[in-house]
Amino acid sequence: MIRATNPALFRHFFTAVVCCTIFVSTPAAADKSPIAAVNTADGIGLQGHDLVAYFTSGRPTPGVAAYSYQWQGVTYRFASAEHQERFKADPDRFLPQYGGYCAYAMSLNRIADIDPARWAIVDGKLYLNNNRFAHALWSLDKSDNIAAADRNWMAWPKTVTGEAQPPTTH
Repeated sequence: MIRATNPALFRHFFTAVVCCTIFVSTPAAADKSPIAAVNTADGIGLQGHDLVAYFTSGRPTPGVAAYSYQWQGVTYRFASAEHQERFKADPDRFLPQYGGYCAYAMSLNRIADIDPARWAIVDGKLYLNNNRFAHALWSLDKSDNIAAADRNWMAWPKTVTGEAQPPTTH
């Protein structure tokens, strides 16, 4: 049994486990393939969830096709006309960091899809994570993980939206 008497050791252990189990299929830093600038599925961002709802109701909320809006080649869905209008007025305020890819994976210089239920708003910005485990590890040191992910995101070559598909996760 591992005891959390040394938080740094505990974090490194779980980071190693995550790297070996969750992100094995992602490209290594040395052989980064271009990725789509925004994580989409069939041209829809955030797996069809309402970006504004994270900020207003504090929970992931599925959007509906009737309230769709295309921004920079990506279709976003909203739960209401009000949310759609709020997004139209200030898209940058609501867009997720790292193109909607997993914030923890990006802090490790990797790419991973997200689970819309694993998220946080930090300093007014939306961060998403791949799963409960990645979210927990990311949350151990949000500021350092954000700083690392910010640096790493800038180094990833991007393609025009729709040219590349994000890697699948296991």
